[in-house]
Amino acid sequence: MRSIWRFFRHSLQHPLGDRNLGLSAFMLGIGVLPFLGFGATSFPDAQFYSLSEILQQEFLHNTVQNYLIALGTLLLGIVAIRAFEAIALPRFKRWAIATEIKVDEAVIAFVEKSALPIFYGGLIYLSLKGLLLHPTLNRLVDIFGVSLFTFLAIRISNILLENAVRYYWLKRRGEKIQDEGFSLLFPSVRVVVWTIGVIFFLENIGLNLSAVVASLGIGGVAIALASKGVLQDLFSYYSILLDRPFEIGDLIVVGEFSGTVESVGIKTTRIKSVSGEQLIFSNTDLTSSRLKNFKRMERRRAAFVIRVSYNTDLAKLREIPAIVKNIIEAIEHTSFDRAHFSSYGEFSLNFDVVYYVLSNDYKKYMNIQEQINLAIHIEFNQRGIEFAYQHDMDSQRGKPTAKLE
Repeated sequence: MRSIWRFFRHSLQHPLGDRNLGLSAFMLGIGVLPFLGFGATSFPDAQFYSLSEILQQEFLHNTVQNYLIALGTLLLGIVAIRAFEAIALPRFKRWAIATEIKVDEAVIAFVEKSALPIFYGGLIYLSLKGLLLHPTLNRLVDIFGVSLFTFLAIRISNILLENAVRYYWLKRRGEKIQDEGFSLLFPSVRVVVWTIGVIFFLENIGLNLSAVVASLGIGGVAIALASKGVLQDLFSYYSILLDRPFEIGDLIVVGEFSGTVESVGIKTTRIKSVSGEQLIFSNTDLTSSRLKNFKRMERRRAAFVIRVSYNTDLAKLREIPAIVKNIIEAIEHTSFDRAHFSSYGEFSLNFDVVYYVLSNDYKKYMNIQEQINLAIHIEFNQRGIEFAYQHDMDSQRGKPTAKLE
């Protein structure tokens, strides 16, 4: 030992320089190796160890070999993960960008944000499980491993559910999914998945949930009864999102109320009425009511009645359907259906007229109806056709009156 120390001290005081650094290290190794038992025995009073004996030395109930295996597992795993990040992941990203499939983008985001940190944690778990640890520490390591597995399962379940619902929606609807609808739907779905995951985690770490559930039984019944209305609105909310009887921006009529849908919440839906005020309906009321959705109407059917005087001669009566037909067909975005002398009224001869407006815009319909009314008035004045009116009620003229169907 003294010779080794003298050699080491001499090497430090009189370095051989950079060119002879290898020779210096070699000489130092020659001096150290006998002490480790790898060379000639220069010290008869020293205790030497073979490599196998060194590996079997114990420290904190684990051999040096066990520590080296754990360290090697950790290092090799880190190298493998880093190689995956540097080589495989960029190629997978380029492939995902070149395709139109959205699932692969979700998988990449999952790998980058969740999977890689979990894999690093898994390496630590596997390395520690190869060692003989104190029972308390070993218990903590087991809990750490279960938590990693649970979190990984929850994240995978959320991704699978989200993409499955998206695929189902696209296949059924054949149209672009509204991001707002999904942003409203999936938080509650994630809550359910996380609840199941937490229960799984607590069961696997040895916590008995039966006693907890039993103690909460009476309280759960009371809470369920108190939240009955809220749950009904919540299920109605899911029904609206999945079945989509209306969407944000649609013009709907519910009973005597009409307006444009502004927002769909978990409990209520807000509608801006035609007159400007905000109407608030519970989701249960909307799903249980008969409503009209004018936004999805490709064309609007309109019908009105023309009342002419009983003094109108037969020739002019026969001309009226053709007159109305020519007027309607001359206006853009209309499709004439029919015009007939339909009935004898108490004070008028009645003509029923039906046509279509090739738009779901209510303002456009009203503008077209106004054009038709003015054109009929001008044409009838030129031909001497009189509108009928009630002699005892001057305010009620027999001019054309539109009725929306």
